[in-house]
Amino acid sequence: MKKILMIALLIAPMTVFAQQKFGHVNSQQIIQSLPDFIKSNGEIEAQAKIYENELQTMQQEIQKQATAYEQAQATMSQTQKEAKEKELMELQQKLQQTYNDNQQALQKLQQEKLQPILTKVQNAIKNVGKAGAYIYIMDTSAGIPYISETLSKDVTAEVKAEINKLK
Repeated sequence: MKKILMIALLIAPMTVFAQQKFGHVNSQQIIQSLPDFIKSNGEIEAQAKIYENELQTMQQEIQKQATAYEQAQATMSQTQKEAKEKELMELQQKLQQTYNDNQQALQKLQQEKLQPILTKVQNAIKNVGKAGAYIYIMDTSAGIPYISETLSKDVTAEVKAEINKLK
C-alpha cells in the first residue's frame, strides 16, 4: 500500500506539470521582419548618416585650420599664436559637443521609433499567451541556452499572426 501511495505521489506532480503549457518565441526575429521596424531602422540610419557627414565636415574644417596655423606659425606673434590655438581648441570642443548631442538625438530617435514596435510585439505575445493558456512564454533571443522542444512550443508564428491582427 505504501508503495502505491509513493508512486502516486511521484506521478501526480508530473501529470500536473505535463498539463501546463510553456512556449518560446524569438522576438528579435519577429521585430526584424516587421515592415515598421525596417522603415524605422532606415530612418534612423539616414539620420545617423546626416550626423556623420556633419561631423566629417567639422573635422575637415578643423584640420584645414590646423594645417594653415602650422604653416603660418613662424610668422605669427605670441598673441596671435595663443589666439589661434584657443580657437582650434574651441572648435575641437564644439566638435566633441556636437558628437555628444548627435548621439543623444539618435538614442531619442531610436526610442521614439522602436518603442511602439516593441510594445506591439509584447502585446501580441501576451495575447497569444492568454489565448493559448500558456503559463510562460520565454524569449529565446535573450540567450536562453536550452529549451526542450517537447515541453515548450515555438509560438513565433502565432505571435506574427497576432501582430498582423493588431494592425
